[in-house]
Amino acid sequence: MRLRHFLLPLLAAPLLSACVNDGATYEIDNTREHVLSLIREQPYFWDSKVELFMVVSRMPACMRRHSLGTGTEKTRVEVYQVPSGAFIIKVGKRMFVTETQTCESFAKLDSEPPEGMGQLMGTFRAKKGVLVFVKEEKDDSSADE
Repeated sequence: MRLRHFLLPLLAAPLLSACVNDGATYEIDNTREHVLSLIREQPYFWDSKVELFMVVSRMPACMRRHSLGTGTEKTRVEVYQVPSGAFIIKVGKRMFVTETQTCESFAKLDSEPPEGMGQLMGTFRAKKGVLVFVKEEKDDSSADE
């Protein structure tokens, strides 16, 4: 009886190890209180799709979790900021807009906004199997001109 209780978790471990459940954070003001966090969840090891969620947070005022749909472990998620302070989240060809004043506004965009995408702040991507946020390097060469 005890042998069965010992072997069952060992046999299940390889099946569960293929699941993805992780996240990464973009600190908007270089503080943990004002962030956009991407969460990836793969509930079944046999499914190559992962559910993507964006957590929008400006503590202590607000925090909300919004669905970005499905992707894969290698899906890149780009974050743009428009002059109004809103953020455009690009997942492949899908785009969403959100804000951090109330954290409630979240909408899918049918196309790129007429005023443009704004400034690319960085990209959520897998690096050696781990989800990270890679900040966009600002080009300071134009400041010298």
